[in-house]
Amino acid sequence: MAETLPQVGNPDFDWTTIGKKQVQYSSDEKTKLDSLYGEKLSSVNDLQIVEGTVVAKNNREVVVNIGSKSDGVIALSEFRYNPELKIGDKIEVFIDKTEDASGQLVLSHKKARAGKSWDRVNEALNSDEVVKGLVKCRTKGGLIVDVYGIEAFLPGSQIDVKPIRDYDVYVGKTMEFKVVKINNEFKNVVVSHKALIEAEIETQKRDIISKLEKGQVLEGTVKNITSYGVFIDLGGIDGLIHITDLSWGRITHPEEIVKLDEKIQVVILEFDDDKKRIALGLKQLSAHPWESLNQEWKVGDRIKGKVVVINDYGAFVEVAPGVEGLVHVSEMSWSQHLRSAQEFVKVGQEIEVQILTMDREERKMSLGMKQLTTDPWNMIMIKYAKGTKHTGQVRNFTNFGVFVELEEGIDGLVHISDLSWSKKVKHPSEFCKVGDRMEVVVLEIDGENRRLSLGHKQVEENPWDVFETVFTLDSVHNGTVLNVNDKGAMIGLPYGVEGFCPARHLMKAEGVAAKAEEVLEFKVIEFSKEAKRIVVSHARLHEEVKEEARKKDKASKKAESDEQKKAVKKVKDSQEKTTLGDISALSNLKDKMEGKS
Repeated sequence: MAETLPQVGNPDFDWTTIGKKQVQYSSDEKTKLDSLYGEKLSSVNDLQIVEGTVVAKNNREVVVNIGSKSDGVIALSEFRYNPELKIGDKIEVFIDKTEDASGQLVLSHKKARAGKSWDRVNEALNSDEVVKGLVKCRTKGGLIVDVYGIEAFLPGSQIDVKPIRDYDVYVGKTMEFKVVKINNEFKNVVVSHKALIEAEIETQKRDIISKLEKGQVLEGTVKNITSYGVFIDLGGIDGLIHITDLSWGRITHPEEIVKLDEKIQVVILEFDDDKKRIALGLKQLSAHPWESLNQEWKVGDRIKGKVVVINDYGAFVEVAPGVEGLVHVSEMSWSQHLRSAQEFVKVGQEIEVQILTMDREERKMSLGMKQLTTDPWNMIMIKYAKGTKHTGQVRNFTNFGVFVELEEGIDGLVHISDLSWSKKVKHPSEFCKVGDRMEVVVLEIDGENRRLSLGHKQVEENPWDVFETVFTLDSVHNGTVLNVNDKGAMIGLPYGVEGFCPARHLMKAEGVAAKAEEVLEFKVIEFSKEAKRIVVSHARLHEEVKEEARKKDKASKKAESDEQKKAVKKVKDSQEKTTLGDISALSNLKDKMEGKS
């Protein structure tokens, strides 16, 4: 059976009537105190946004008083966007719970910001207000920024007025921005940090532009390097140093002269009316290399240099730092044959040249290479006398002949008519090809104009002297039909010679024309040694046979007719003789009879 515990204290004691200091309150006093306490404490409800005051702060938490029975505690991480938060600052908080299980007031600053975030960003856009945000992370093309609890996009081009190469250095930083674009439908916000500093820069820019003068020397920072030049930040305004104004010497890329973020001295060369495009120079701050060029150099001197650039028309040779001269391709070799400069020199090659022209005022110099060797035309009359035979290389073709190089600098022309005695060459490519070795005979020398006339067929005796005795008129030869056209056909004859057969002379005995590759007999009907022309006919052969047969038939018929005529005459003559004889006999008899009488 359970033991009953003795009752302790006064069960009728009223705990509500006693104060903190054991002061007894009457019912009216208690009501009055409750009223005063209620006036000092604000009435708050769950899920409500109210304004609070920061009353305490440490490295982990922020204590906020909202005028309620107790203060709320918020994690310091919710204020990362505002590292300058201090005690006494007014902030908005969201009441999660007025009282949790332990009787604690639960607040959230992050939720309060998010609750009114869209209203705030729209208001910031309309009023051009500056907002603070925390750069959370990097994304494609820019950064993600926390603004009023909304993830806004900061494009890379809007981070700063100068190009940013490393976005990661901004992650975790709190910065000021302007809201520049909102898409409420897709909940997208775009912010800009660049817009904040452009106004200040614009003021600086106007101040700088108003003081710009040609020839003025300024200090700037290398902002960007391209293949064609360098952009310089002059303190809010950009200028361009073209690659040709970086150095008196020739360079391939501006990176050889300057580096990013380097501070350099520049001179203003030119600017437009609005002074928005400013041309700068770097090399102009140093003396021109021509001014320090060796004063003893003169035309005819031999000097050394390095090939820096090669073009089709020649090569530029640097003979002193920043001083270049042109060696035209025509001054690289004594040859008249057109060639490219790449065949003679290479970039970076050290060569010796001769000064051909020099203009110190215009700062121009022309150089030569061939002048360091002997001109082969000086010995032309001795080495390549008229009538001598030589072997050269076919260099190129023209419609009228072939250029043959006998040696470097000595080219000669073999006219198309001097290629072959027997073949009719329409184009030199039918006879030879570039690179072939060809035997030639020197026909003519024009030393004044540096021209050499050569012949290839003259290496051998003129076969037409022999052809004249072989292909006599009316002689018959076997021939091959090579090609046929409307005018006739070319016929391949013995000894490699070709003849022409007119179309009407191609007809065969059966009445059809001969075709290509047929082998037939042809009769020479025309021969010209001077024109190197042989005209032949196949039709003439069977036409002559027919004519001969016709003549024989005609002669036979004539002979037969003559025999008949002779026979008739004989008969007539016989008849005439008999008649006359009779008459004569009768006459004699008559005479005799008359005498007797």
